[in-house]
Amino acid sequence: MSAPGRINPQDYSYDPSCFDRRPDWAAEVLYVVGGLYGNLAALDALDALLAAETAPTTVVFNGDFHWFDAQPGWFLEVEERLRSYHRTRGNVETELARRDDVGAGCGCAYPPSVDDDTVRRSNLILEALRATAVRLEGVQERLSALPPQLLAEVADVRVGIVHGDATSLAGWGFDAAAMDDPARRAWLAEIGRVSRVDVFASTHTCAAALRTVRLPSGPLTVINNGAAGMPNFAATPFGVVSRIAVSPSPHRPLYGVAHAGVHVDAIALPYDAPAFLQRFLRRWPPGSAAHRSYFRRIVAGPDACVAQARPPALAWSES
Repeated sequence: MSAPGRINPQDYSYDPSCFDRRPDWAAEVLYVVGGLYGNLAALDALDALLAAETAPTTVVFNGDFHWFDAQPGWFLEVEERLRSYHRTRGNVETELARRDDVGAGCGCAYPPSVDDDTVRRSNLILEALRATAVRLEGVQERLSALPPQLLAEVADVRVGIVHGDATSLAGWGFDAAAMDDPARRAWLAEIGRVSRVDVFASTHTCAAALRTVRLPSGPLTVINNGAAGMPNFAATPFGVVSRIAVSPSPHRPLYGVAHAGVHVDAIALPYDAPAFLQRFLRRWPPGSAAHRSYFRRIVAGPDACVAQARPPALAWSES
C-alpha cells in the first residue's frame, strides 16, 4: 500500500473536529458538483439545471474538476468557467499544485480492491495533466490556495463539503460499501459526535451513494455524487450532482431523503455525451491511459445501478 497512487499523503489528513465551527456561508439551495473531470459539456448541462431554480443558489465544485483536460486550452477553459464558483481541492488539484513530489502519484489512495494496472494508468494521467498545469501561469498557485473542505448551512442543517471523507481528502469512508459495513459503525458514530455535521457531501470514489445512519449524536446523512462528468450507472449517459435545499427540486431526483426538513437529492446531469466523447478521443485515443481506464465507462456506464446508490428503506442505528 506504499506505491504511488495508493499512498494517502500525510497532508491529506484532517481531524473531523475541524467542522465544529461557524459555517462558511448559509444557502437556500446548494449544489455540490464532484468529479467534473474536465467535462465542459457537463458544465453546460449544469447551467441548464441552475436556470430552473427560483431561489438563490450556491454551487460548490468539491474536487477533481480537472482530469481529462490535459491540453492548455481545455484546462484553462475549465479554470475560467469555474472561477466564479466555490471550489475545494480534490486529490487531483492537490497533486497538480505540488512543487515537490511526495510519491503520491495521482493521490487517489486506491484501496486493495482496485487493480494495479488501474492505479498505474491513473498515475500516468496525472503526469500528463501536471505537464499541462505547470506550463500555465498562476494555475498551481490558485489550486494550492483552495481549501480541502468547506462548511455550509442550509436552514438549520450543517453540511460538510469534502472531497473524500470526514478525515482525509482522499478517504474512501464514504463509499457505499464502507458505509454499509457494520464494522464502520463506531467510526461513523465518532465522526458524527466530533464534527457536529448533519450532512456530508462527498465524491472521490466515483461511485454514487446516499445513506442516513442513526447515531447517538443524531442522524447523519452522507451523499456521494460519484461523478458529475461521467456516467454513474450502466447504460445511463448522464452524470450526477448533489442538491441540498430547503425547497423541493424542480428536477425529478434520482433518489433522495429528507434530513430535518431539508431535501438531500441526487440529480441527473444529462450532458451532451457525443460532444464530450469527441473531445475525450481527440486527447486520449485508443491505447492511451485514460482511454484504457475510462472509455467503456464513458460510452456504456459502469457496472452499477441506481438501486445500489439509493438509500435502503431502513438505515442502521447505533444506540
